[in-house]
Amino acid sequence: MALKAVVEQRILKDVLYSLREKKGAKWRVLVVDNLSMRIISSCCKMKTITEAGITLVEDLMKKREPLRNVEAIYLIQPTEKSVKILVDDFKEPLNPQYKVAHVFFTGACPDQLFSEVCKSAASKYIKTLKEINIAFLPYESQVFSLDSPESFNIFFSTGRSPQRAAMIERVAEQIATICATLGEYPAIRYRSECDKNLEVAQAIQSKLDAYKADTPTMGEGPEKHRSQLLVIDRGFDVVTPLLHELTYQAMAYDLLSIENDVYRYEPSNTGPEAEVLLDENDELWSSLRHQHIAQVSAQITGKLKKFAKEKKMGSGDKATMRELSMMMKKMPQYQKVLKQYSTQLRLAEDCMKQFQSGVDKLCQVEQDLAVGTDADGDKIRDQMRNIVPILLNQKISAYDKVRIILLYIVGRQGISEENLNKLIQHAQIPEPERPIVDNMKLLGVQIYQDSKLRRQKQVDRKERITENTYQLSRWTPVIKDVMEYAMNDSLDSKLYPFLSGRSNSSSYGGSAARSSDAESRSARYGHWHKDKNTLDRKSGPRLIVFVLGGVSYSEMRAAAEVTRENPKKSWEIYVGSTHLLTPEAFLSDLRDLRAVEG
Repeated sequence: MALKAVVEQRILKDVLYSLREKKGAKWRVLVVDNLSMRIISSCCKMKTITEAGITLVEDLMKKREPLRNVEAIYLIQPTEKSVKILVDDFKEPLNPQYKVAHVFFTGACPDQLFSEVCKSAASKYIKTLKEINIAFLPYESQVFSLDSPESFNIFFSTGRSPQRAAMIERVAEQIATICATLGEYPAIRYRSECDKNLEVAQAIQSKLDAYKADTPTMGEGPEKHRSQLLVIDRGFDVVTPLLHELTYQAMAYDLLSIENDVYRYEPSNTGPEAEVLLDENDELWSSLRHQHIAQVSAQITGKLKKFAKEKKMGSGDKATMRELSMMMKKMPQYQKVLKQYSTQLRLAEDCMKQFQSGVDKLCQVEQDLAVGTDADGDKIRDQMRNIVPILLNQKISAYDKVRIILLYIVGRQGISEENLNKLIQHAQIPEPERPIVDNMKLLGVQIYQDSKLRRQKQVDRKERITENTYQLSRWTPVIKDVMEYAMNDSLDSKLYPFLSGRSNSSSYGGSAARSSDAESRSARYGHWHKDKNTLDRKSGPRLIVFVLGGVSYSEMRAAAEVTRENPKKSWEIYVGSTHLLTPEAFLSDLRDLRAVEG
C-alpha cells in the first residue's frame, strides 16, 4: 500500500474522524507545527480535511486570534517548543486560545514534557491526548523523509557528541513511527563500515521493542518475519549524488530552480509567471518522472496524440506549445489536462536546454570516472586527459568542477596532496568551496593516497550491461544492488549484519524485556488514552531502507525500478532519509561540515 495512502488513512481515521464521531462541535480548528503541516499537505487534500469537520488550519508557531468558542485539534511534535506553545495557549483561565484542545502528538512524548502538560492549566482544557506515531514526511508512495537536513552536519561532523546523541534518539523515534504506521516489526541490519550505524540501529530497535510491547500484533502476518530495515550512512555511495542524472525527475531537480517541488516558468505567451506542483497527484508527471530524458518528449507527444484522438481534437505528429495553446482555446473543458501536457513539455524543454549548454560534455566524463571504463567497456588509462579541459573551462561552474574532482578522487581511491592542489588551482575553486573536497573524508572517502589506511569494503556490483542502454547513463546507484541482494537473501552479512538477537526469522527477541516500559508509557494517559486502531496490512514482507545523510532522486527511482522489475516477488520497498538530496545540496552539506568541527 502506498505510503501516502497509509498516512492519510491514519490521520483521517485516528485523528479527524475519531473526533467527528463524538458528541460536541461539528467544526474544529486544526493547529499544526512545521512537520505536521508538511505531512498533512503531502497526503491530504483540503477538501478531505474540510469534509472531516475542519474549518481552519492554523500554524502553531504564529500568533493566532483567540477562538474561545471553537474546539481545536493540535497535531504537533512532542518537542519542548511545541509543548510550551500548547501550554501557553491555555495559561490564562479566563482567556484561553480555544474552547478545548484535542492533542495528538506525532511521536512518543517524553515523560518530562508529558509531566509539564499534566501540571499546567492546559490540562483542564485537554479532552484528548494521544500519540499517533507519524513523525515522518511521506514524500512519495515509496519515499519518506524525516525533514531533518541538519542531521547531516550533526552525524558526520566531529566534536558534536552531545547533539549527536539527541539527534540519534529523535531519528530512532521517527523511524520507529514509520514501522508502526506500516504495522512492521522488521529485523534490523546496518552497514558495518560506519560505527555510528550500529548506534542508530540499536536506538531504533529499542523504540521498536516498546511499540511491539504496546501493540503485540505489530509485525504479524504471512511472511512478515522476512521484513527488514536497513540502516545505511551516506558514505555507502558518494558517487550517485555527485553525478548529473539524466532521468527526468532527478535531472529537473538538479538543473532547474525547483523549490518545495514547485516548478515556475514564463509561459510562451505574455501572461504572468506560471507554476505547477510536481507531485503524485499529477498522473502525467508520475508516469514520466523515472524515464530517461531521451524518452520523455516522445512519451508526452504520444500521450497527447492519443488523448487528442480520443477527444477528436486533432494533433500533429509533434506537439508544440503553440498547438497546445490553440487546443485549450478550442476545447476549454479539457484545459486542466492540456495544461499538464504543456507544463511537462516546457519542463522537458528546459531540461534539454541545460543539457545542451554543456552538461552533455560533463556527463560523458562523469560516467567514465564513475564506471572506470568508456562507453565501449574499455578501461580508461588516463582520466586526467579528460578532466583537465573541463577544469580549465571558465564557463563551467565551480560546483560542477568540484563534482569532477571528487569523482576522480573516489575512482583513484585517493590522490597525492600535490596533485589535489594542482587540480584545485587549475579549476580555480574558490577558497570557501575547498572544504567540500576535504570534508568528504568524514564520510569515509580516502582523499589522499595512503597504503596504511584500510579501504572501505563495498557490496559486489552487479553486471547490468543489458539494462543500461544510454552511454551517458551507465552508472547504477549502489542502493539498487543492495535492495536486490536483500530481497534475494544474498546481502553480505558481514557488510550488513543483523542486530544481535534478531534476524529474518520468525522470532521477536528482545520485545518482552521492555514491555513494562511501554505499558507504563500508555497507561500514564489515563482518561485521555484510547486504544490504537489497527490498519489493514498487505501480506508479504517489506524492505525499508533508511539512509542517514540524504537520499538522492536517483536512489528514489531505483526503489521504484526494483519494485517494477520484480513483479512476481511480494516485497514492498520503501526508501527514505533524514532529507532529500540534489547534487548541489550534497555539496553544500559537505562544505558546511567544517563550520561545526572541534
